Amino acid sequence: MKIGIGYDVHRFAENRDLYLGGIKFDYPLGLLGHSDADVLIHAIMDAVLGALALGDIGKLFPDTDPAYKDIDSKKLLARVVHVMENEGYCIGNVDSIVICEAPKLKDHIQTIRECLASLLHTDMGNVSVKATTTEQLGFEGRREGIAAQAVVLLERR
Repeated sequence: MKIGIGYDVHRFAENRDLYLGGIKFDYPLGLLGHSDADVLIHAIMDAVLGALALGDIGKLFPDTDPAYKDIDSKKLLARVVHVMENEGYCIGNVDSIVICEAPKLKDHIQTIRECLASLLHTDMGNVSVKATTTEQLGFEGRREGIAAQAVVLLERR
């Protein structure tokens, strides 16, 4: 077994769509990033890559490469899952948390879990997604952006 941890943060921006866990949200702001800036998927990718001791997503998908400009993070995760499987591992479980004041995620958690489980080639029972606020403290509390953290356990296939 191998364990990895991931973290990502992006600031809000106008004229961008908001994606969290592979799901598009109806929200007036999106997240600023070279890709679609899906912080949850990015945190999970970093956790998987960390467990495999392969660096982070910036190493695999540098933001200086125009090929990744506005790319759907689900496509990036598919590549990370391919690497994980080629290394002989599968998802044991994922525990993740999205940190933001808005949008409220409670009505979307199930859909996000379903999407992530499909992308990670695992059962939904192996994917935990939680949401929390910072009680209006910090950049998340000021509604300047969103952060996400993830821990993954990889198992030999």
